[in-house]
Amino acid sequence: MLSEEPKTVILPSTEELACSDDIPVDNEDQNFLPNILLFLLTSIWADRTDWYFGVDMAVYHTTGVNPRVPVVPDGFLSLGVERKKNGKSRKSYAVWEENEVVPILTLEMVSHTPGDEYDEKLEIYRKLGVLYYVIYNPEFWLRDRHQPFEIYKLIDNSYQLQIGEPFWMPEIGLGIGRHRGIIGGVQQEILSWYDEQGNRYLMPDEIAQQEKQKAEQLAQYLRSIGVDPDNLP
Repeated sequence: MLSEEPKTVILPSTEELACSDDIPVDNEDQNFLPNILLFLLTSIWADRTDWYFGVDMAVYHTTGVNPRVPVVPDGFLSLGVERKKNGKSRKSYAVWEENEVVPILTLEMVSHTPGDEYDEKLEIYRKLGVLYYVIYNPEFWLRDRHQPFEIYKLIDNSYQLQIGEPFWMPEIGLGIGRHRGIIGGVQQEILSWYDEQGNRYLMPDEIAQQEKQKAEQLAQYLRSIGVDPDNLP
């Protein structure tokens, strides 16, 4: 009896897949803070086009129950992919349309309603092969019996909790951690990227403010030695 040839699985296109899971976030920071990380990357990696950072976007893959059932991180980073897919913005991220490049980092922000960040989603990302999994839980960490900020690294096919903050990720070339800052006139805790020395990458408006302060200090010095900074030769 002749054996049957394996059936070819035809995977759907992102043109026909939903862009997210249509589950609304239950606090503004779930979109706000990942978007800050994205905004920072557009400055840090302004000369690079080989990365993509998605916010609340469906990630479709073949390591789950069905390739049409996505996982939707609050934020994720992929390296070695086009910044713009064929020059256009992505509706969703399908691993099979990205040369099998899975996200190297995913971010989940724990909300009022527990979302299985520490078990079900952790297992999904483990099977998918995500190298770094970040869980940010500033409000409900006592409820969940975890720390407010945890980073897991996939080692020997198992996630291991890492120590240190900001935490340096050599495979990405960035560190990640928390700091208190002012956004839109409101002070709050913010996630940010860091360099290998632990220095935080500044927002463009912070850089502009620093330059303004340096210019004012220079002007004050010039006045102290009798030079009018507004009438330099």
